Amino acid sequence: MRTTEALSFTFPPKTVKEISDVAKKEGKTKSQLIRDALEQYLSERHWRQLQKELTARARALRIYTEKDVERIVDEVREEEDKK
Repeated sequence: MRTTEALSFTFPPKTVKEISDVAKKEGKTKSQLIRDALEQYLSERHWRQLQKELTARARALRIYTEKDVERIVDEVREEEDKK
């Protein structure tokens, strides 16, 4: 079973040259350079989506600052101590 799948992309000649130059300088294939760049992009995109979701949750809980986080942590600790 293959662990990769071939895809085809088109780039302007100037971009192809830059990809080739960077790949050569970094000792990577062009495919590896593109894979690395795309994986980085997808990771950053996932992180932004997670931040957006968690920001919405925090606002719903009226958490706006680090002090708010500390307040909630203190409240939870107090509740745990009561048990």
